[in-house]
Amino acid sequence: MSSFTPIQRILEGCCEGETVQIRGWIYRKRESKKTIFLLIRDRTGVIQCTIKQDSAAWKAADKVTIESSVLLSGGVKRDERAPGGFEITAEQLTIVGLAETFPITEYQSEEFLRDVRHLWLRSRRMTLIMNIRSELLRFVHEFFRKQGFIEVSPPMFISSACEGGATLFGLKYFDKDLYLTQSAQLYLEALIYSLEKVYCVAPSFRAEKSRTVRHLTEYWHVEAEQAFVGMEEMMKLEEDLVTYVCHKIGENCRKELDALKADRDKLLEVKTPFPRITYSEAIERLKAKGFKIKWGEDLGYDEEKAIAEEFGKPFFIHTYPKQIKAFYCKTHPENPELALSADLLVPRVGEITTGGAREDDKEKLIKRLEEFGLRREDYQWYIDLRRYGTVPHAGFGLGVERLLMWMLDLENVMEAIPFPRTIRRFHP
Repeated sequence: MSSFTPIQRILEGCCEGETVQIRGWIYRKRESKKTIFLLIRDRTGVIQCTIKQDSAAWKAADKVTIESSVLLSGGVKRDERAPGGFEITAEQLTIVGLAETFPITEYQSEEFLRDVRHLWLRSRRMTLIMNIRSELLRFVHEFFRKQGFIEVSPPMFISSACEGGATLFGLKYFDKDLYLTQSAQLYLEALIYSLEKVYCVAPSFRAEKSRTVRHLTEYWHVEAEQAFVGMEEMMKLEEDLVTYVCHKIGENCRKELDALKADRDKLLEVKTPFPRITYSEAIERLKAKGFKIKWGEDLGYDEEKAIAEEFGKPFFIHTYPKQIKAFYCKTHPENPELALSADLLVPRVGEITTGGAREDDKEKLIKRLEEFGLRREDYQWYIDLRRYGTVPHAGFGLGVERLLMWMLDLENVMEAIPFPRTIRRFHP
């Protein structure tokens, strides 16, 4: 067999009455005395194939097991009783790899499915999610290219913290102590002095001991940095990006969204501008809901979810207390207690982005480093950026899995990545 037809093309009605060749894996098998029904899956879909007792394919069909890989040829016909409305009457069936008894059956626990993630990725649900994830990343790149951004490749090994030492993963780098990156931000800032508008899509690592449904220790990060802009322009860029991706997924992934029972209308209804409230307004709303939170305390998962329920769609919380934001955040020009920082939140998930203006004044940056107890010599190269042609600039980081979790109404962020890593899960 030299030419194979994707199953989705057959299900679209393009091959009715033709003889086709497909390849894939046995998804389901049902037998009677004179007919064997095989559901065969490939990357694009699942189709029913019938094998009659007098067919040359009968012997192989009788032997084949769930998850065996096969090659099959036969005639396509329309049959409304078949899943997808079409089936193939098999003429030839070749077993490529005969599977042993597959360990995944119905009604398995979530914990077991995560233990055998390498096999659970074959499920239709995970296939659909991974297809949409791929499209999401494609549209992220498409958006930034349309906006004139240059894609760059930051390092994964770092010598100094971006966010904070408590969430760093340390490692031995030859005879040196280094860390896995928490964010590409500092390196993206270096690149704006030549390229002006840069972005990257890369993994980040956080040693957070959180066990919520939205936390991963290794996740994929979309980060952008731009010269000559401030917090307002960056929030505009973020909402434009999220809107673009949501609309594109809604328009181009209808089949997958329907199969996952995800709310496609929710994606298509996303529109700019997003609602915006200050951190101080958020604190007042939380107090009115009965939360015991004081001004100056950071918002946790429960607080973020409670506020997000009010909006029911993406929204910003901005202008945070300087004390709870990173050293690089620019101080508010009219209130030294505040930072020009903004988070984008969505219902059920909470924060999906953090961004804002960066401190572009050398002396103020050095003072902030000292306030955080960070060694100036570790950030000398970063301070250099303010010595030689400093400019106002801003940026943000978006968590891919959290965005996907919200878009697809997933119960846990672990569903949004092929091999999740959490505080307790690092296998397979």
